[in-house]
Amino acid sequence: MVGKTDFPILPKIINGGIAGIIGVTCVFPIDLVKTRLQNQQVGPQGQKMYSSMLDCFRKTYIREGFIGMYRGSAVNILLITPEKAIKLAANDFFRHHLSTGSGKLSLQREMIAGGSAGFCQIIVTTPMELLKIQLQDAGRVAARGTGGAGTVAATSATSIALQLLRTRGISGLYKGTAATMLRDVNFSMVYFPLFAHLNALGPRRKDGSGEAVFWASFLAGCVAGSTAALTVNPFDVVKTRLQVLQKASGEMTYSGIPDAFVKIMKNEGPAAFFKGAGCRMIVISPLFGIAQTVYYLGVAEWLLGKKRSADLGK
Repeated sequence: MVGKTDFPILPKIINGGIAGIIGVTCVFPIDLVKTRLQNQQVGPQGQKMYSSMLDCFRKTYIREGFIGMYRGSAVNILLITPEKAIKLAANDFFRHHLSTGSGKLSLQREMIAGGSAGFCQIIVTTPMELLKIQLQDAGRVAARGTGGAGTVAATSATSIALQLLRTRGISGLYKGTAATMLRDVNFSMVYFPLFAHLNALGPRRKDGSGEAVFWASFLAGCVAGSTAALTVNPFDVVKTRLQVLQKASGEMTYSGIPDAFVKIMKNEGPAAFFKGAGCRMIVISPLFGIAQTVYYLGVAEWLLGKKRSADLGK
């Protein structure tokens, strides 16, 4: 076991960043579809722009092409590096310091470690999600406002960020922070303990590290990620609605988390809180499966010439 005063933080951060870049690049188009489905509101005649996940894929690809499927990916890939680095490394850090002398953690401490990691990441996650959502949803807003015939205005994360800074200051980039915290803290409280227990069930490597083989970590990340994603999807729907800056004509606005919950329930019913749940599970499952696998491969240790050490709860 790694000593309490010997936590390898730098390799953890580098591995988390690499894991995030690879993971998000693989699943971004599905995340874009998820955002558009969650922001979709039923029209006065009961009409919907997208009837399903596949319909959203098809219409987006036809209108915006392959590049359109990666709208907003640049800011996500740029900021996912510190976001995943903080999330994965912070969880290990808190597990390390909350462990007993035998290296074991109770379920309560595992949840505290995970929730603390989720809380730490919101400083990066909130502006990343805010900017990404504007870019991902631009095509839906343009199509709805013109009956499907409009073109998507050229914009960028930089121009949106600068506009927010000019008009609202730094707080403009942190619109929806409370909703982001509600989602990410609860997600991490479910995800990390579940991942650790599933990962512990897999066969161990033969190199003496005590870690699970790569496919066991991948499957554990997929199952834990999809389970946690479904659990917190209502919070993600509310967060996404609150962070949209430009609504299509006739769409409802919200003054805060309670107002969003009440209005969504009243106007769209409980099923609305699980809009995009399938997409989100499909996004999160491979994203965290890939991220956890890359995280444990020890790329950073190889680059830094350091020896891998066994991690807690793996």
